[in-house]
Amino acid sequence: MAKKVVGYIKLQVKAGQANPSPPVGPALGQRGLNIMEFCKAFNAATQKLEPGLPIPVIITAYSDRSFTFITKTPPATILLKKITGVAKGSPKPNTDKVGKVTRKQLEDVAKQKEPDLTAADLDAAVRTIAGSARSMGLVVEG
Repeated sequence: MAKKVVGYIKLQVKAGQANPSPPVGPALGQRGLNIMEFCKAFNAATQKLEPGLPIPVIITAYSDRSFTFITKTPPATILLKKITGVAKGSPKPNTDKVGKVTRKQLEDVAKQKEPDLTAADLDAAVRTIAGSARSMGLVVEG
């Protein structure tokens, strides 16, 4: 018989840096899950990724206080900021531009994000990432 799911917890935790402090501790503690067990498993699963990169994670909590988790790819905005060297997006993206991004850079980000995007092909994924870039105040070239 399958275990009964009691809830899902969505967090963004830095790769290789999960610890019991907020937001991880309180979120897992409310469900009665073993916080240190999650921290060790998450850090082991993300050790090959760049340390400090925020990784979205979805934790499935079961009635017997066990859990499973799925890691996603880093948010597109984080990858775009890293690739362009921009500190933060523009508060007025339509009037104030903060940087430029090329088609090649968009393709690199799209390839990295492809497992999590619902796009049918790479071109559609690039268009999705280009939309994110424009909403951050980046000028899309090409």
